[in-house]
Parts: sequence; structure tokens; C-alpha cells
Amino acid sequence: MRRLADLTLTALCALAAALALTAAAGAEGSPEPAPEYVPGEVVVTLSGEAEPRTVEIAPEADPEAVAERLDDTAGVKDASANYIARTSGWIPNDPGKNPPPPGRAGGWVRKQWNFLPCLSFCHPNTASTGPRSRGGANVIRAWQHLRKAGRPGAAGVKVAVLDTGIAYRDYGRRFKRNPDLARKRFLPGYDFVERDRVPLDRNGHGTHVASTIAQTTNNRKGLTGIAFKAKLIPVRVMDANGRGTTANIAAGIRWAANHGARVVSMSLNFDCGVRIPAIESALEHAHRKGVVLVGSSGNRTAQDCPSLPATAPQVISVGGTTESGCVATYSFKSEAIDLAAPGGGTGYEGCPHPSRNRPILQVGMIGGDPGWFGIEPGWAGTSMAAAHVAGGAAAVLASKVLTDRRGPAQVRRRLEGTARLPDHAAGEPGSGFGAGIIDLGRATNPAVKVP
Repeated sequence: MRRLADLTLTALCALAAALALTAAAGAEGSPEPAPEYVPGEVVVTLSGEAEPRTVEIAPEADPEAVAERLDDTAGVKDASANYIARTSGWIPNDPGKNPPPPGRAGGWVRKQWNFLPCLSFCHPNTASTGPRSRGGANVIRAWQHLRKAGRPGAAGVKVAVLDTGIAYRDYGRRFKRNPDLARKRFLPGYDFVERDRVPLDRNGHGTHVASTIAQTTNNRKGLTGIAFKAKLIPVRVMDANGRGTTANIAAGIRWAANHGARVVSMSLNFDCGVRIPAIESALEHAHRKGVVLVGSSGNRTAQDCPSLPATAPQVISVGGTTESGCVATYSFKSEAIDLAAPGGGTGYEGCPHPSRNRPILQVGMIGGDPGWFGIEPGWAGTSMAAAHVAGGAAAVLASKVLTDRRGPAQVRRRLEGTARLPDHAAGEPGSGFGAGIIDLGRATNPAVKVP
């Protein structure tokens, strides 16, 4: 055999290619499952070198057989297939069942497609057999990155939820705390509808949004949340019918910014095309104080175009996508969309991928009853999508990916720069995806650089 000690990479590749011609692709009838590896690659370390080289071989060749031949070659320190490792990763034990009855640990993955990675659906050459979804936001990997950063579940990041309130505590005979929202996750809030300090939900919308952001995770109960150790600030600006005034919403934005919120979630919209100086001024105030502002772009079933607060320049405007990774029928195809995120529901005609068109599931209020909780089957919309981005913004702030500056512009750039734009949307202005579907695994990964 030819010595490799002083060979160039080109010569090494040529030798590996020659060996590959004699190596049959994977043996058939093996009684044991074959280990996973990257097709068409072997990893080789030459004698006298510390760093291994990745060498391409014919895709149909058996990498293990090629590596074995190379390993016996003079001048080669070692060689192997480019095997795929799995993290001793953290998969929460939430059973995906209505609390309190227990279920199989990890059962949540069968229902929360929106939190799964895309894996081989988006990268066909990647060998992957774990839970995956074409429309998922890759929350599992973000959880792992945050644990490594010492901030599991975006611990301590303050997120204000401007909505219909949250079922965050027991109060009298009527109001009960959502059993899958931990009591210690909440900071004092305010009710701008009733003008008191008990912003309890009478509708269910706000509780669902808050649950996507921060539902208790790994507690052997119910479902999971993105930033499950963030601190939630409930700010009620919408009434029991899901309606809110300019005065209350503007006041709520300012109040949240003045009470330490780092992220404000606004799953609410005004009429199409209206200019509202009070809202715009409040958003400017919050942005100057360093708050990441996230807004639902609005639903086509209720309005004619994306609208405030999402369309303000300080706000990340979010559109909704489906389990198949397509723009949902309720979401706008507009250049006013900055980012897309899982919102559930059905995609536009022409979506190239089949889908079960499932909604976004969380443990929340059933039928708007503040004393009755379970996994709700009916929520889909850009409100749900905005909740994913708000939770994602908290995750970015808690991770180690932002170093010198950690303001709203840097968070937006990180989320947009790591988003996944589906192939069928490439080059289509006003596609409804904006920069793409959020990928929170990439957004919280320090190894991924964003210009």
C-alpha cells in the first residue's frame, strides 16, 4: 500500500476513492442494527497529525469497509466511518396527558410537533430516526443549549404577556391556577381592564399563549413550554371577549417596559391600516428601554392585512406556519412578516408536503372556563406563532450567543439570521415566511455565527 505520511489531501482522497470501489455498500441480512453514519464520508487521522480529516468517498460505498482498509495503511494513524452521535440529551418527562393522571414519560412529543426539530425532513443526507417535524421550531436542542449555558429554560428572563390575562393563581371560588403553570414562575402583574392587581384570564387566549412560552416542563405533568423557567408578568389588556382598547394596550406596553420586562408578547391586532400614535409611542418607549417586542401579524379571517402592533418597526411581526412547514391559510403572504413560527392549522393550496394540520396544543382553559383545565384542541393562529417567537427571544437572551450587546436589535438579528427558509419559499418576495421559520436550536447555539 502507498504511504500517506506526506501526501496531500488530494492524494488521500484519491486513495480513499480507490478503496471505495472495492467496498460493497452495507452488508445485507445483518442481525444487528447498523450504526448510523454520514453516507459518503470517512474520518482519517494521518501519522504525525493531531486533527482528523473528513474525506469524501462514493455515496454507495460502505464507509466502515473503506475505513477498515485505510486503517491498515502505512502512514494512517486511524480511520473510521463518520459516525453520528446522539446527545445524552434531555427529553422532558411530561406525558402529554391531561393532568393530574400520569402517562408515559416523554409522551408530549406525540402532540407538540411544534417543538420538534426538522432533522432529515430538511436535511435528507442526515441519518435521523428521533422525533422530528417539518414545521417544528427545534426547541429540544434549545433546551439542551440553555442547560449547557447554565440557564435551563431561560431561567430568570422576564416575559410580559399582554393579553386576556393568565390563569396564574387561585382566586375565590371561580378562578383556579392552570395546573401546568408553576406558581413560582409569576411576577406581579396588572389588570388594565378591571383596574386592579389581579390580571386573571376570563377568555383562555392569554393562558394558552403563556403556556407555549413557559408551561412547566419536566414535571411529569401535561405538556411543555419553551422558556419554562422564565418569569412571566401577566398584563391584562383584553376583556373576556378578546377585545382591548388603545388606552389599555398602550398603558400595558409602558407598564411592562417600566416593570422590568425583557420580552413583551402581544398576540393582538388593531384594524388594518390604521395609525395609532399612542400605541406607536408606547412601542418606541419600550424599545428604547431595551425590550424585545413580539407581535402576531394578524389573521386573514379577522382583518385584511398585517396590522399594529406587529407592523411597527420596533416589533418582530410573526406569521403562522403549519405542521408541514407551509404558510397557514389564516396567515398573510406579505412583506410585512419578519419571521414565521408554528401556528398550526391548514396550509395554502399548493403546499408541497402532506400534513396532519394539527393545532398548537397546551394545557389551558377549556371553553373559557377559568376553573376547568385540560389539553385544548382548538387553538391555531398567528397568536400561537408569536408566542413561539416570544419564548425564543427569552431563550436567546438566556443563552451565551449574545456577548457584547443584548438589546432588541441583536435578538431580532439572531432569530432572523438562524431561521430556516423552506426550499419552496426561496426567492419569493412576500412569501409569508419573512426570514423563515424560527430554529431555536440554531439561535441558541454559540457555534452558529450570525453576521
